[in-house]
Amino acid sequence: MDVVVVESPNKVKTINKYLGRDYKVLASFGHVRDLPPKDGSVRPDEDFAMSWSVDGASTKRLSEIAKAVKEADGLILATDPDREGEAISWHVLEVLRQKKVLKDKPVKRVVFNSITKSAVLDAMAHPREVDPSLVDAYLARRALDYLVGFTLSPVLWRKLPGARSAGRVQSVALRFVCDRENEIERFVREEYWQIAAELATPRRDAFEARLVGLEGKKLQKLDIKSAEQAEEIRVMLDGAKFTAASVEAKPTKRNPAPPFTTSTLQQAASSRLGFSASRTMQVAQRLYEGMEIGGEVAGLITYMRTDGVQMAPEAIEAVRKSIASDFGDKYLPEKPRFYSTKAKNAQEAHEAIRPTDFTRSPAEMRKYLESDQARLYELIWKRAVASQMQPAEIERTTVEIEARNGDKTAALRAVGSVVRFDGFFAAYADQKEEDQEDEDTRRLPEIKSGETLDRNVIKVTSHTTEPPPRYTEASFIKKMEELGIGRPSTYVATLKTLEDRDYVEIDNRRLMPQPKGRLVIAFLESFFEHYVEYDFTASLEEKLDEISDGKLAWKEVLRDFWKDFSGAVDDIKELRVSEVLDALNDELAPLVFPQREDGSDPRICPRCGNGKLSLKLGRYGAFVGCSNYPECGFTRQLGDAANGNGNGEAAEDRPLGSDPFTGEAIVLKNGRFGPYVQRGEGKEAKRASLPKGWDAATLDHERAVALLSLPRDVGPHPETGKMISAGIGRYGPFLLHDGTYANLDSVEDVFSVGINRAVSTLAEKKAKGPGGRRGAPAAIKDLGAHPDGDGNITVRDGRYGPYVNYGKINATLPKGTDPQNVTVEQALALIAEKAAKSPAKGRSKSTSAKKPTKKSATAQKKA
Repeated sequence: MDVVVVESPNKVKTINKYLGRDYKVLASFGHVRDLPPKDGSVRPDEDFAMSWSVDGASTKRLSEIAKAVKEADGLILATDPDREGEAISWHVLEVLRQKKVLKDKPVKRVVFNSITKSAVLDAMAHPREVDPSLVDAYLARRALDYLVGFTLSPVLWRKLPGARSAGRVQSVALRFVCDRENEIERFVREEYWQIAAELATPRRDAFEARLVGLEGKKLQKLDIKSAEQAEEIRVMLDGAKFTAASVEAKPTKRNPAPPFTTSTLQQAASSRLGFSASRTMQVAQRLYEGMEIGGEVAGLITYMRTDGVQMAPEAIEAVRKSIASDFGDKYLPEKPRFYSTKAKNAQEAHEAIRPTDFTRSPAEMRKYLESDQARLYELIWKRAVASQMQPAEIERTTVEIEARNGDKTAALRAVGSVVRFDGFFAAYADQKEEDQEDEDTRRLPEIKSGETLDRNVIKVTSHTTEPPPRYTEASFIKKMEELGIGRPSTYVATLKTLEDRDYVEIDNRRLMPQPKGRLVIAFLESFFEHYVEYDFTASLEEKLDEISDGKLAWKEVLRDFWKDFSGAVDDIKELRVSEVLDALNDELAPLVFPQREDGSDPRICPRCGNGKLSLKLGRYGAFVGCSNYPECGFTRQLGDAANGNGNGEAAEDRPLGSDPFTGEAIVLKNGRFGPYVQRGEGKEAKRASLPKGWDAATLDHERAVALLSLPRDVGPHPETGKMISAGIGRYGPFLLHDGTYANLDSVEDVFSVGINRAVSTLAEKKAKGPGGRRGAPAAIKDLGAHPDGDGNITVRDGRYGPYVNYGKINATLPKGTDPQNVTVEQALALIAEKAAKSPAKGRSKSTSAKKPTKKSATAQKKA
C-alpha cells in the first residue's frame, strides 16, 4: 500500500475512490510548516539559514502521515500543481525525513490539473520527483517577504507609531492605490461642450451625428470651452444644409478571448457577477474540488490558480465536438485556436481554467449547484467554449457629413455597426460578452453618399472632465498583473492585508486609501523609494521566475538584495523623528494642509493664528497639531481637513441636546483620536469615544446619552449579590463582576445584555481558567528563550487585556496589537521599558543579578 498526500480534506474521499484499496489518501490541510513570526527565522549572517515551525494542528496531521508512511510501501506527494503545492510537498518530505520514517521507501511527486478519474489515474502513471528549482523559488520568495516585512516593520513602529507593517508586495500594492488618490486630488476639472445633430434621410429614417470639425479644422474633445461658443455653433448648424459626403462600410472581425486565468476570472466575476476576488476564489475552489453529480463526486473545473491560457489537446478536441453539436459546423474554425499569455511574468505550466467535461452544460449543472457556484461555472464554461469558436463578423459603417451655412462649414460623423455573423457571440446567447462592451453597436439606417439630409434638432450638452476612477478589485488585479508585480494567486491575500491594517478601505467596490496608509507609503517613498518602485519589484519577480526555471541560484539573489536593503535600513535608523516629519509634511501637503477658500496659508494654526501646523506622532499614530503647544492645544486627525470648514479647522462641534438627569449639554466633538461625545465643560466633563462601527454623522441624542452612561449596571449576581456591570474598554465590550472580566461579542451587547446571559457569560469565562490573582493565565504564544537565557518570553491574555511576560515582568501590549503577531523584538522593547519604570519589583532575581549580554543589549537597542 502507498500513502498519497493531498492538500485539501475535501479531495480525500474522491481520490481514494479513484485509486482503490492499494492506496491510503491523507490530507496535509495546506501548509504544514512556516517561518515563525519572530526575529531570527531567516538569518542572512548564516547564509540565509531558515528555521521552520509546525503548529499544533499540523503536528498532529504530520504524525498521522508519518505513522501511515512507516507502515506503507511508498509515499506519493499529490499536492496542488503550483509553486505552493510544490513547497508543501517539500515540507512534508523534509519532516518525514527528520522523523526517519522513509528509510529507502520510494517517494514520487504527481500533479493533476483536475479532480477527475482520468486526470488522477494519468498523473499516477507519470510520476516525477519534487522539483528543486520550484522549491528554491519558493524559499527565495518566502525569505524575501520575511526579510522585508520583519526589517521594515520595526522601522515603521519606531518612526511612525500606529503604523502596523510593511511588505515587499503589500507596500507596492498600497502605492498603486495611493498614487491614484494623488492623481484624483491633483486633477483640475475642465468644462466643455459637445454638439450633436439629429438628422433624417429622405426616407424619414432618423439617426444622430456628432460634430467633429469646424471651418476645416478637426475638433478635439475640449475645444468648445464656453456656452457662448457652443450657442454660436448651434445657431450656425440650425440654419445649415446637411449632405452625406461619404459612406464607408468596412467589414471587421472580432476574435474571442482566451480561457480564464486566475486574474482574468477574478476581473470578470467582479464586473459581471459582483463577486469580490476572495469570493471568486472560494467558489472556484469548491467547483475544482467537486460535488456529487449523479451519485459520483467529480470536479467541475480545472485548477483555478494558473497563469496559463492554453487548454490541453484533449480538452480542445472535446470543446470542438461540443461546438459542432450545440452550435453547428459554421461556428467551428477549421483549425483549433492557440493562445499565448500576455502577463509579464507568467510561468505556470498547467492549463487555463476550463470545465473538466464540456458536456456538462450550465443549464444541466444548475440543479446540482448553489446559486453563486452555478453563475461562476456558467461564466467559465461560456468563456472556454467561446475561445474555440469562429470570430464574430461585424460591418462598421462610418458616414461623413458636411454642414454648410453660407460661407461657414462644419463636419459631423455618424458611426454604427451591424453583426453580420455572430460567431463566438453565440456562446453568450442572452448576455453581452465582456470584450464587446466598448464596441459601438448602434445601427444606422440606409444612407446614400451625396444625398441631402434633413435636420430635426441640434443638441448641445455641457460636460466636465472627470478624474481617473479609483481602482476596483478587478482593475487593481489587472494593473498588478500587467506590471508583473506579485502573483495572481496572492492578490486576494494582499488586498485583505491592506484592509486589515486599516491602510485601505473598500467602499462600494472601490479601493480608498486611508490616512494611515497614505502616511506609510509617503514614508516609504521618502526613505525607501527604490524598494517600492514598480520596476524594481517587477524585476525581482522576474528573478524569482528565473530561479524556478533553474537559471539563477536563489541565495545569490538574496545576497544581492540584502546587501543594499540592509544598508538602506541602517541609514534610516539614524534619522531623527523630526526629520521624518519634515519630509512627510512636504510629501503629504495636499492631504495634511489643503488649500483654504480664503487663500490664506494652510499651515497657519486656525485657532491661535500664529502657530505653524505640522504632523505630529502620538501613541496611536499621526495627527496634525500646532507648534505653540501647550499654549495652543489645536489638533485634528489626519485627513479631517477635507471635512472641515474650509479653513483647515476640524469639523465643528455638533450639539446633541442635554443630559436628562444633569441638564448638562451633550456635544459631539472631533479630537486627535477621532470623534467623541462630551457632557459638560472643563475638567469635570464626561467624555466617551465613539465605538468602532458607530457613524458620527448619524449619532443621535439617545445613543450619546447611553454611551455617556457607561458603565451600565446589569444587575446583582444571584450568588454573590455583587453588581455586574457592562462597559467598553481598551480591548472592546466587556462584563465585570467582582474583579472578573468577560468579553462581549459586540458593542450593542453592552446596552442590551440581561442578567441571565451575563451570569452565563461570566461562568463560561471562569470555566476556561482562572486569571488575575489566582494564577497566571496560560500562554497564548511562546516567543522562545530570552537572549539572556533565563526563561522564555510568552504572550498571555490577562484581565486587562493581552501582555508579554518574562519572569516577573508583565508588559501590556499597545492598543490594537494582535497578540498572535507580536515579535521577539517588540516584546524585548516592552519588557525593557517596563523594567526601567519599576526596577525594584519588576525584575526577577536572575534578571537583576545578571548584566545583559551583548546579544540582549543589541536586540533591545534595535527595538
